[in-house]
Amino acid sequence: MGRKGPGIYKTPAELRLMVRPGLVTAASLAAVREAIRPGISTLELDAIADQTIRSLGGVSNFQMVPGYLHTVCASVNDDIVHGIPGSRILQPGDIVSIDSGADVGGWNGDSAMTVVLDDPTRPEEFAARRLLSDVTEQALWHGIARLASARHLNEVGEAIEEFVEEHPSTLDGARYGILTDYIGHGIGRSMHEAPPVFNYRVRQRGPEVKPGLVVAIEPMITAGTTETYTREDEWTVASADGSMSSHWEHSVAVHKDGIWVLTAEDGGAAALAPLGITPVPIP
Repeated sequence: MGRKGPGIYKTPAELRLMVRPGLVTAASLAAVREAIRPGISTLELDAIADQTIRSLGGVSNFQMVPGYLHTVCASVNDDIVHGIPGSRILQPGDIVSIDSGADVGGWNGDSAMTVVLDDPTRPEEFAARRLLSDVTEQALWHGIARLASARHLNEVGEAIEEFVEEHPSTLDGARYGILTDYIGHGIGRSMHEAPPVFNYRVRQRGPEVKPGLVVAIEPMITAGTTETYTREDEWTVASADGSMSSHWEHSVAVHKDGIWVLTAEDGGAAALAPLGITPVPIP
Protein backbone atom coordinates (compact mmCIF):
# COMPACT_ATOMS: atom_id res chain seq x y z
CA MET A 1 0.00 0.00 0.00
CA GLY A 2 3.09 2.20 0.00
CA ARG A 3 6.82 2.12 -0.34
CA LYS A 4 8.86 0.20 2.18
CA GLY A 5 12.38 0.34 3.51
CA PRO A 6 14.49 3.28 2.31
CA GLY A 7 11.65 4.29 -0.03
CA ILE A 8 9.67 5.79 2.84
CA TYR A 9 11.96 8.83 2.81
CA LYS A 10 11.15 11.68 0.43
CA THR A 11 13.68 13.88 -1.32
CA PRO A 12 13.86 17.61 -0.47
CA ALA A 13 12.08 18.37 -3.74
CA GLU A 14 9.30 15.91 -2.89
CA LEU A 15 8.87 17.44 0.56
CA ARG A 16 8.35 20.83 -1.06
CA LEU A 17 5.63 19.36 -3.26
CA MET A 18 3.78 18.16 -0.14
CA VAL A 19 3.37 21.65 1.31
CA ARG A 20 0.50 22.68 -0.96
CA PRO A 21 -1.77 19.64 -0.41
CA GLY A 22 -1.25 20.02 3.32
CA LEU A 23 -2.42 23.62 3.24
CA VAL A 24 -5.41 22.78 1.05
CA THR A 25 -6.39 20.04 3.49
CA ALA A 26 -6.08 22.50 6.38
CA ALA A 27 -8.28 25.00 4.53
CA SER A 28 -11.02 22.40 4.04
CA LEU A 29 -11.15 21.71 7.77
CA ALA A 30 -11.08 25.42 8.58
CA ALA A 31 -14.10 25.93 6.32
CA VAL A 32 -15.96 23.09 8.03
CA ARG A 33 -15.07 24.43 11.47
CA GLU A 34 -16.52 27.81 10.53
CA ALA A 35 -19.76 26.26 9.30
CA ILE A 36 -20.38 23.49 11.82
CA ARG A 37 -23.31 24.10 14.17
CA PRO A 38 -26.47 22.44 15.45
CA GLY A 39 -28.97 22.16 12.61
CA ILE A 40 -26.50 21.50 9.79
CA SER A 41 -26.22 18.09 8.16
CA THR A 42 -22.99 16.16 7.77
CA LEU A 43 -23.62 16.10 4.00
CA GLU A 44 -23.68 19.90 3.95
CA LEU A 45 -20.31 19.91 5.72
CA ASP A 46 -19.01 17.47 3.13
CA ALA A 47 -20.04 19.83 0.32
CA ILE A 48 -18.29 22.75 2.02
CA ALA A 49 -15.05 20.78 2.27
CA ASP A 50 -15.32 19.64 -1.34
CA GLN A 51 -15.90 23.15 -2.65
CA THR A 52 -12.96 24.46 -0.66
CA ILE A 53 -10.56 21.81 -1.93
CA ARG A 54 -11.64 22.27 -5.57
CA SER A 55 -11.47 26.07 -5.35
CA LEU A 56 -7.82 25.76 -4.29
CA GLY A 57 -6.89 23.50 -7.17
CA GLY A 58 -7.06 20.16 -5.38
CA VAL A 59 -9.22 17.07 -5.45
CA SER A 60 -10.47 14.96 -2.58
CA ASN A 61 -8.19 12.00 -2.03
CA PHE A 62 -10.93 10.31 0.00
CA GLN A 63 -12.92 10.02 -3.23
CA MET A 64 -10.00 8.07 -4.70
CA VAL A 65 -10.55 5.29 -2.17
CA PRO A 66 -12.51 2.55 -3.97
CA GLY A 67 -16.18 2.65 -2.97
CA TYR A 68 -16.00 5.92 -1.02
CA LEU A 69 -17.97 8.75 -2.62
CA HIS A 70 -17.44 11.68 -0.24
CA THR A 71 -14.85 14.32 0.56
CA VAL A 72 -14.73 13.90 4.33
CA CYS A 73 -15.51 11.33 6.96
CA ALA A 74 -17.94 12.70 9.56
CA SER A 75 -18.08 10.61 12.73
CA VAL A 76 -20.60 11.64 15.38
CA ASN A 77 -20.65 10.70 19.08
CA ASP A 78 -19.90 6.96 19.37
CA ASP A 79 -18.83 6.75 15.72
CA ILE A 80 -15.05 6.89 15.81
CA VAL A 81 -13.80 7.00 12.22
CA HIS A 82 -14.95 6.57 8.61
CA GLY A 83 -18.43 7.98 9.21
CA ILE A 84 -20.23 8.62 5.90
CA PRO A 85 -21.74 12.11 5.46
CA GLY A 86 -25.49 12.06 4.98
CA SER A 87 -28.78 13.55 6.10
CA ARG A 88 -27.98 13.39 9.82
CA ILE A 89 -28.64 16.76 11.43
CA LEU A 90 -26.16 17.71 14.12
CA GLN A 91 -27.54 18.40 17.59
CA PRO A 92 -26.35 20.48 20.57
CA GLY A 93 -23.76 18.49 22.53
CA ASP A 94 -22.71 16.28 19.61
CA ILE A 95 -19.00 15.47 19.44
CA VAL A 96 -18.09 15.42 15.75
CA SER A 97 -14.84 14.24 14.18
CA ILE A 98 -14.16 15.44 10.63
CA ASP A 99 -11.40 13.78 8.62
CA SER A 100 -10.36 15.36 5.31
CA GLY A 101 -7.65 15.04 2.70
CA ALA A 102 -6.57 16.68 -0.53
CA ASP A 103 -4.51 15.64 -3.52
CA VAL A 104 -2.66 18.41 -5.33
CA GLY A 105 -0.43 17.45 -8.21
CA GLY A 106 -0.36 13.82 -7.16
CA TRP A 107 0.74 14.54 -3.57
CA ASN A 108 -1.44 14.12 -0.52
CA GLY A 109 -2.49 15.78 2.71
CA ASP A 110 -4.53 14.16 5.49
CA SER A 111 -5.85 15.72 8.70
CA ALA A 112 -8.69 15.42 11.20
CA MET A 113 -10.26 17.48 13.96
CA THR A 114 -12.97 17.08 16.57
CA VAL A 115 -15.58 19.71 17.39
CA VAL A 116 -17.96 19.59 20.37
CA LEU A 117 -21.17 21.53 19.75
CA ASP A 118 -22.17 23.68 22.70
CA ASP A 119 -25.09 22.48 24.83
CA PRO A 120 -25.92 24.79 27.75
CA THR A 121 -28.72 22.46 28.88
CA ARG A 122 -26.26 19.64 29.67
CA PRO A 123 -23.09 21.34 30.91
CA GLU A 124 -21.54 18.25 32.52
CA GLU A 125 -21.97 16.13 29.40
CA PHE A 126 -20.60 18.94 27.23
CA ALA A 127 -17.60 19.34 29.56
CA ALA A 128 -16.84 15.61 29.46
CA ARG A 129 -16.90 15.51 25.67
CA ARG A 130 -14.81 18.66 25.42
CA LEU A 131 -12.24 17.13 27.77
CA LEU A 132 -12.10 13.99 25.63
CA SER A 133 -11.42 16.08 22.54
CA ASP A 134 -8.83 18.23 24.31
CA VAL A 135 -6.93 15.20 25.64
CA THR A 136 -6.92 13.62 22.18
CA GLU A 137 -5.70 16.81 20.54
CA GLN A 138 -2.96 17.35 23.10
CA ALA A 139 -1.92 13.71 22.82
CA LEU A 140 -1.47 14.33 19.10
CA TRP A 141 0.70 17.37 19.72
CA HIS A 142 2.80 15.49 22.27
CA GLY A 143 3.35 12.80 19.65
CA ILE A 144 4.36 15.42 17.08
CA ALA A 145 6.71 17.05 19.60
CA ARG A 146 8.38 13.69 20.27
CA LEU A 147 8.92 13.24 16.54
CA ALA A 148 11.12 16.34 16.61
CA SER A 149 13.67 14.60 18.85
CA ALA A 150 12.95 10.91 18.26
CA ARG A 151 15.54 8.53 16.88
CA HIS A 152 12.91 5.99 15.88
CA LEU A 153 9.30 6.47 14.82
CA ASN A 154 7.63 4.35 17.48
CA GLU A 155 8.67 6.84 20.15
CA VAL A 156 5.68 8.85 18.88
CA GLY A 157 3.20 6.25 20.10
CA GLU A 158 4.97 6.08 23.44
CA ALA A 159 4.54 9.84 23.89
CA ILE A 160 0.87 9.68 22.94
CA GLU A 161 0.10 6.87 25.37
CA GLU A 162 2.07 8.54 28.17
CA PHE A 163 0.02 11.71 27.81
CA VAL A 164 -3.31 9.86 27.73
CA GLU A 165 -2.37 7.84 30.81
CA GLU A 166 -1.63 11.05 32.67
CA HIS A 167 -5.04 12.53 31.84
CA PRO A 168 -7.93 10.26 32.84
CA SER A 169 -11.55 11.29 32.52
CA THR A 170 -12.58 13.67 35.31
CA LEU A 171 -15.99 11.98 35.56
CA ASP A 172 -14.83 8.95 37.50
CA GLY A 173 -11.07 8.80 36.98
CA ALA A 174 -11.54 6.14 34.30
CA ARG A 175 -8.89 5.71 31.64
CA TYR A 176 -9.52 6.74 28.10
CA GLY A 177 -9.14 4.02 25.48
CA ILE A 178 -6.65 4.33 22.61
CA LEU A 179 -7.76 2.39 19.57
CA THR A 180 -5.28 -0.27 18.49
CA ASP A 181 -7.06 -1.56 15.39
CA TYR A 182 -6.70 1.80 13.62
CA ILE A 183 -3.41 3.70 13.44
CA GLY A 184 -1.55 6.41 11.56
CA HIS A 185 0.51 5.96 8.42
CA GLY A 186 3.06 7.33 6.03
CA ILE A 187 1.81 9.73 3.38
CA GLY A 188 3.08 11.02 0.06
CA ARG A 189 2.13 9.97 -3.45
CA SER A 190 -0.59 7.87 -1.81
CA MET A 191 -2.71 8.94 1.13
CA HIS A 192 -1.84 5.73 2.96
CA GLU A 193 1.76 4.55 2.73
CA ALA A 194 4.28 2.73 4.88
CA PRO A 195 5.34 3.02 7.64
CA PRO A 196 2.62 2.36 10.24
CA VAL A 197 2.41 5.01 12.95
CA PHE A 198 1.26 3.58 16.28
CA ASN A 199 -0.59 5.65 18.87
CA TYR A 200 0.59 3.46 21.74
CA ARG A 201 3.70 1.65 22.97
CA VAL A 202 5.02 -1.23 20.91
CA ARG A 203 8.14 -3.34 21.31
CA GLN A 204 9.59 -2.57 17.89
CA ARG A 205 11.48 0.70 17.46
CA GLY A 206 10.17 1.42 13.99
CA PRO A 207 12.06 3.13 11.16
CA GLU A 208 14.70 5.74 11.80
CA VAL A 209 13.47 9.30 12.08
CA LYS A 210 15.52 11.25 9.55
CA PRO A 211 15.00 13.83 6.81
CA GLY A 212 12.41 12.78 4.27
CA LEU A 213 10.08 10.95 6.65
CA VAL A 214 6.47 12.12 6.29
CA VAL A 215 3.77 10.64 8.51
CA ALA A 216 0.14 11.16 9.42
CA ILE A 217 -0.17 10.90 13.19
CA GLU A 218 -3.77 10.32 14.29
CA PRO A 219 -4.79 9.21 17.78
CA MET A 220 -8.36 7.89 18.00
CA ILE A 221 -9.54 7.81 21.59
CA THR A 222 -12.76 6.78 23.32
CA ALA A 223 -14.20 7.49 26.74
CA GLY A 224 -14.64 3.76 27.24
CA THR A 225 -13.73 0.54 25.49
CA THR A 226 -11.30 0.16 22.61
CA GLU A 227 -13.50 -2.56 21.13
CA THR A 228 -15.21 -1.50 17.91
CA TYR A 229 -17.61 -2.74 15.28
CA THR A 230 -18.44 -1.62 11.74
CA ARG A 231 -21.96 -0.40 11.08
CA GLU A 232 -24.21 -1.73 8.33
CA ASP A 233 -22.91 0.87 5.86
CA GLU A 234 -19.64 -1.14 5.93
CA TRP A 235 -17.60 2.01 6.58
CA THR A 236 -18.47 3.63 9.90
CA VAL A 237 -16.44 2.31 12.84
CA ALA A 238 -18.23 2.73 16.19
CA SER A 239 -17.36 1.99 19.81
CA ALA A 240 -18.74 -1.33 21.01
CA ASP A 241 -20.05 0.12 24.28
CA GLY A 242 -21.50 3.31 22.82
CA SER A 243 -18.88 5.53 24.43
CA MET A 244 -18.02 8.90 22.93
CA SER A 245 -14.92 9.25 20.76
CA SER A 246 -12.48 11.78 19.37
CA HIS A 247 -10.06 11.82 16.43
CA TRP A 248 -7.30 14.32 15.72
CA GLU A 249 -4.70 14.06 12.95
CA HIS A 250 -1.90 15.98 11.24
CA SER A 251 0.52 15.18 8.45
CA VAL A 252 4.08 15.99 9.55
CA ALA A 253 7.33 16.17 7.59
CA VAL A 254 10.85 15.68 8.91
CA HIS A 255 13.53 17.59 6.98
CA LYS A 256 17.17 18.55 7.42
CA ASP A 257 16.37 21.55 9.62
CA GLY A 258 13.59 20.13 11.81
CA ILE A 259 9.90 19.24 11.49
CA TRP A 260 6.98 21.00 9.82
CA VAL A 261 3.29 20.23 10.31
CA LEU A 262 2.06 20.25 6.73
CA THR A 263 -1.63 20.41 7.62
CA ALA A 264 -1.36 23.39 9.99
CA GLU A 265 -1.27 26.89 8.53
CA ASP A 266 1.56 27.89 10.87
CA GLY A 267 3.39 24.58 10.61
CA GLY A 268 2.29 23.77 14.16
CA ALA A 269 4.12 26.72 15.74
CA ALA A 270 1.37 27.81 18.15
CA ALA A 271 0.57 24.34 19.45
CA LEU A 272 4.19 23.20 19.70
CA ALA A 273 5.52 26.33 21.44
CA PRO A 274 4.29 25.25 24.92
CA LEU A 275 6.09 21.94 24.35
CA GLY A 276 9.40 23.64 23.61
CA ILE A 277 9.41 22.85 19.91
CA THR A 278 9.83 25.38 17.11
CA PRO A 279 8.85 23.97 13.70
CA VAL A 280 10.96 25.02 10.74
CA PRO A 281 9.54 25.64 7.25
CA ILE A 282 10.65 23.18 4.58
CA PRO A 283 13.50 24.85 2.64
